[in-house]
Amino acid sequence: MTRFTQEQLAAARDRLVPDVVSDGLHVLFCGINPGLMTAATGHHFARPGNRFWPVLHLSGFTPRLLKPSEQDELLSYGLGITNVVARATARADELSAEEYREGGRLLATKVGRLRPRWLAVVGVTAYRAAFDDRKARVGPQERTIGDTRVWVLPNPSGLNAHWTAATMAEEYGRLRVAAHDA
Repeated sequence: MTRFTQEQLAAARDRLVPDVVSDGLHVLFCGINPGLMTAATGHHFARPGNRFWPVLHLSGFTPRLLKPSEQDELLSYGLGITNVVARATARADELSAEEYREGGRLLATKVGRLRPRWLAVVGVTAYRAAFDDRKARVGPQERTIGDTRVWVLPNPSGLNAHWTAATMAEEYGRLRVAAHDA
């Protein structure tokens, strides 16, 4: 992986990272917002220590461990990636409540257009803020967006110490089974 200087990472602040999407996905994974490493590389969940790619593989969504640079391969598995908030920051706590709410509105529009079977928001706090649902918990939600069902997954950031890669993979695996049965 390319090493970036602090200056290069700082220059990536507020950059936009293109979604990996197509119509009719099985699951559209939705991160909170791009981190600076993601913005610098243009690859989602690019920070070393982020467990998204290992957990995706451990849960059975992908037949092998993908690198962030192989993100476009997700489309061949009926999977995609977007974010609640598009702009890159060093930390999610740099986002305002209004950015989350506007992100939720834009995400609902995007989901309505793309019509994935499932929207999987990775981070219960982000989901609560974006959709004004303070009682949401990890797992399937009552909310739908058109015909799209919603599942909240644990945030794969290395900072989320409440979940191990194994326990995250179990939850992601529950979604994989539900998406396969749909």
